[in-house]
This record gives sequence, structure tokens and C-alpha cells, in this order.
Amino acid sequence: MKKHKSHLREWITAIVLALTVVILLRTFLFEAFTIPTPSMEKTLQPGDFIIINKLDYGPRIPITPLAFPFTHQSFPFSTGMRSYLDWIHLPYLRISGFSEIKHNDVVVFNYPDEDEHPVDQRTHFIKRCVALPGDILEIRKGAVYINDSLIAEPENLQYNYHIKTDKVGLSQLLLDSLDITEGGKISKNGDYSFSLTRKKAEALKNMPTISIVEMFCEKQGSFSDFIFPNDEKIKWNVDWFGPVTIPRKGDSVNIGITVLPIYRRIIGVYENNKLEVRNDSIFINDKYTVKYCFKMNYYFMMGDNRHNSADSRFWGFVPEDHIVGKATCVLFSMNKGNAGRSRWERWFTKIE
Repeated sequence: MKKHKSHLREWITAIVLALTVVILLRTFLFEAFTIPTPSMEKTLQPGDFIIINKLDYGPRIPITPLAFPFTHQSFPFSTGMRSYLDWIHLPYLRISGFSEIKHNDVVVFNYPDEDEHPVDQRTHFIKRCVALPGDILEIRKGAVYINDSLIAEPENLQYNYHIKTDKVGLSQLLLDSLDITEGGKISKNGDYSFSLTRKKAEALKNMPTISIVEMFCEKQGSFSDFIFPNDEKIKWNVDWFGPVTIPRKGDSVNIGITVLPIYRRIIGVYENNKLEVRNDSIFINDKYTVKYCFKMNYYFMMGDNRHNSADSRFWGFVPEDHIVGKATCVLFSMNKGNAGRSRWERWFTKIE
């Protein structure tokens, strides 16, 4: 009987030790993440299983340390029962990493606009970082300018295009040969809408049966109420946005009623100040102010599938305490839309 208890104790000790090692690796070194949406097509595909490197930017100390291992927000198969306790809430702290976030890095972060959860329990998003703290960002006709210079586009960047064909239309064989997967016919007169890279758009332009290949683009100065900062006095849309300076820790900005919508969430939510507007005067922590100094760095993230991505154009800046890590490689990939078949060509590929 004693021998049986000894073996059981050894097994329990080994399992606990193994779980502890895995949890520490997952918390401070690497974490796996599955791509759920096409917002990063064709760089990343739904069904890609990727590795997040937490060492590059430095691992974040858990803000809610009392959480059930290998869960996020809620227990699997539960009716929303939370898998963490937030009555112990640690301040934001990050161990120094090997590098800083750079332009065009593909970054995993917690979705900023999810106030019902603590920062580290918010939904994971993955986007490309297009602007760093201190940058002046502007989007003109869909193209991104940083500090008034056009930035290089990733090879797989996509936009929505209108395609006009003759009566024959576009064959599925042609679409498959060009790996065009998102979109379809929008009229009986040979009109299609597809998400395309610029290279694929040029290939379609050279086909004799196609008369129009034109990128969809909003009009400059048209207001979209679903676009950050959701204020009709700031007439931005998905294709025309800014110019706006990305907040940098230690920098100050002049605060007035006209620009307050851009920085309201930073001041009141991300940096935990009491913010009030009284007769067009701004009070922060009950003190009248015309200038604000940022306590954190912020980033501007966009998806590579530009017209089909909910990103910083919709909900604003990503605070540094929301950064999880850098997306480094695709471990393996399964095509959920094709009976779960493996995309062998994507296995063990570097994310760029």
C-alpha cells in the first residue's frame, strides 16, 4: 500500500512540475494562437496556428495572476463563467525584451475596446504595426504615410476591388489559379467585388474579358460614424484618416474641445484619470487643463486585408500595456473551409 501511494505521489509531482513548466513557458516565452478571421489575408489565413514570441518585446507580468491555466476569459463549454479572479489586480510591468516594436511588425495584442475584462484577459487581436509612438500618421486614398512619407506596403496587402467583365464572367478556375478567395458577384451585369493584392489586380487588368479593375475608395472628407474617433467634426473614413500624432510616453499635447475626442479614451480609460468637460473647459482630476502629458506609449495597428479589417481606424490607439508579443512563425495551418485539409505549404513558415 505504501509503495502504491509512493508511485501515485511521484506521478502527481511529475504532472504538477510539467504543468508549472508549461505555464511559465506560455506566460514568459512563447504562446500559441489560432488565426480566427481573414483580416490579415493573405499574410495570415484563418486556420493558421502561429507562435507568439514574448521575448522580443519583453514578457508582460500577468495583471490578473489568479486565472485557471490554458483558458482565456471563460471556462470552455461554460455559459460565460469567468476563468479568472480580478480581485487581485497587479500594476502593469514588463520585463525588458530583446527589441522594440518596429514598423511593419506583426503584433499580437489585447483588444483595447473591451472594458468588461482586465487588460490581459481581453480578446487577442493580431495586426501589423504601421505607426510607432511619436509618428505622424495619415492615410490618403488607402495608402499609409508616416511623417509625410509613403511607407512600403507588405507584398500580400489587399484592398477591395470592383471588377467588370463581359457576359462570360469570371470562371472559378481562374479565381483558383490566382488564389482569389474573398468576395464574389455583386450584380447580374458582370460586376464582382474581390479582395486583391495589387499584383493580382494588375493580372486581371491584362485579361481581354475584363474592362474595369478599380480599387474601392471612400471620398475624402466623407464622415463614417463607425471610424475613430466617432466625431462628426473629424471627418475621417477607412481610406482617408488623419493626420494624427501617435502618443508617446512623456510627450505633451494641447487639449481642446476639438481634439479631445482623439485623446479622451487615453486620458480617462487607459491612463485612469477623472476627465470632465464643463462649459467647453476640460478638467483632469478636478484641475482645469489645456495640456496633457502621456504616461504610456501607443501604437497604430492595421490589418493587411485593408478593407476587411477592424483595426485602429475603428477603435484607436493600442496602449503598450496591451501588447502580448510578436507573431513569428506559422507552426501549421488547416483550411477550415475545405474539410479541414492541411495547408502543407504554410507549415513552419516565417511571418513577415
